[in-house]
Amino acid sequence: MSLSDPLGDLLSRIRNGQRAGKSVVESPASKLRANVLEVLKREGYIRGYSREDVRTGIANLQIELKYHEGQPVIRRIDRVSTPGRRVYSRIKDLPTYYNGLGIRILSTPRGVMSDVEARAANVGGEVLCEVF
Repeated sequence: MSLSDPLGDLLSRIRNGQRAGKSVVESPASKLRANVLEVLKREGYIRGYSREDVRTGIANLQIELKYHEGQPVIRRIDRVSTPGRRVYSRIKDLPTYYNGLGIRILSTPRGVMSDVEARAANVGGEVLCEVF
């Protein structure tokens, strides 16, 4: 089975797992998914993630979700750039998200990073998703 939007699938698994109150969700592994999860971990939206080999050439990512006082830390996670409509932004044109309380995750020439890191590096790119 092939997925047309692997990142959208990852975000849906996180969203559905938190709505169901799961502590760990599982997703097929890829470099882009791992990079996005690394940004979420650095920004404090998830506890962590680990890569687990199922068999030769096939791996899964175990994502540990984070809760605060019984409520999910991620209140909203949305895909911005889709396979049918790519959204690019210069860093000067990218406004803050929820007055700086939320983040946007960008794919830049220097790698996947949050909008705060992209502003510090003064580099724009494709807006992958928004997290609050």
